[in-house]
Amino acid sequence: MQSNKKASCKHNNIHHAKMMFVLLTFLLCTPACVSSKIYEWRDTKGEEHYSDKFNPKAKIVEIKPGYGFFTVKKIYDGDTIELDDNTKIRFLGINTPEVEHRDKPGQSGGEEAKLWLMNKLHNTKVRLEYDNEKMDKYGRTLAYVFTEKGENVNLSFITEGLASLSIYPPNLKYVNELIAAENNAEQNKLGIWSQPEYAVIPVERLKALDQRGWTRVVGKIIAIRSSRKFIYLGFSNQFEARIERKSLTLFPNIDSYLNKTVEVRGWINRQQKYLSMLIRHPSAIRELQH
Repeated sequence: MQSNKKASCKHNNIHHAKMMFVLLTFLLCTPACVSSKIYEWRDTKGEEHYSDKFNPKAKIVEIKPGYGFFTVKKIYDGDTIELDDNTKIRFLGINTPEVEHRDKPGQSGGEEAKLWLMNKLHNTKVRLEYDNEKMDKYGRTLAYVFTEKGENVNLSFITEGLASLSIYPPNLKYVNELIAAENNAEQNKLGIWSQPEYAVIPVERLKALDQRGWTRVVGKIIAIRSSRKFIYLGFSNQFEARIERKSLTLFPNIDSYLNKTVEVRGWINRQQKYLSMLIRHPSAIRELQH
């Protein structure tokens, strides 16, 4: 009697293995099924069948996508790493302060962000999620980086106040979560939001400062002009924020900014005595309430 049970169990295991092999073969040989439903059912003899065709007696098989995990070989700074296959990864949606590099001095919070990332990725592998653009102009792969436990490291950087938003359309996959996280970190003065180096600068003080790196500027928009490629928001006769025309659909009516006091965030370009800042996404321009 016991030998019959063992034989039956062995038969069932072999049968199940065969069915799983059939399912795997079916999926591999039918590319269209990747985005379709897969149905499983048993016939009157109790045998399993799989198909992409609906059957009223069938149930849908849940297929979870597999992920490739990578070992991190090197951490350059808070938002750039290198994998063991030599792929250099630039974290999407965020910007961490710079660390000291060759002849360039480090920025406040840069070493803290790098150390936090080193601790976060110690003894763990990562997987990548991509957005609309796979690579930047420097040849780095653009990605959202996840730990083996499923933590979105990009989002965690913003949540901890160790990075600021840097949204580059059309890469908007996690934009709502990132914006909410930054608002919360800023309100609670976490990380860089408690440091004087990241305090907002009145537009009238820009002339006297040799401002470098990521900057926050506040002032009243007194003029709006346009060119073939850009819309310019004028704060003074020496500073403008510019928005590419191709990005205008992301923004509210540009004329609504006129005579409003706003804060803009980004990198300042200097041309002789003239200063300009490129605004890529509405998250980088904030109307101040009085």
